[in-house]
Amino acid sequence: MPATPSAQRAFVLNHPAAQDCSLYRPDQRDPDAEEQDLGDGKVLFTGAFQPPVEWDAQERADYFGDSAPELFVSACIESEANPLSRGYFSAEVGDYLAVMPGLGEVVMYYVHDCLEDDDGRHYVLIRDDQPLD
Repeated sequence: MPATPSAQRAFVLNHPAAQDCSLYRPDQRDPDAEEQDLGDGKVLFTGAFQPPVEWDAQERADYFGDSAPELFVSACIESEANPLSRGYFSAEVGDYLAVMPGLGEVVMYYVHDCLEDDDGRHYVLIRDDQPLD
């Protein structure tokens, strides 16, 4: 993965395996309000989330909470909007991501964590395994 933010952005936006997505942000003051549509982006799934080897059983249990570990995936997310435009966004913990992998199916993910290191910004998403009505 490219190390600079602009190189990572170009890598994700141009990667053949990157999927179209839309991001939504819930209203922190009113949980019953409609989510804010942040816009369209690209998500590049990089595999199942692997907890650090130094985590003990309690740290893993705390991180996964009540969710099944197999629902956690690692990904890179980039806004399709120009970074200098009003429509640009950066995903944040608590956002929702919708992906249409094919045949009209919509798969929803919850942005659970954001990790930044020398390789760039990576997200941990939880797949919503509840079918949409």
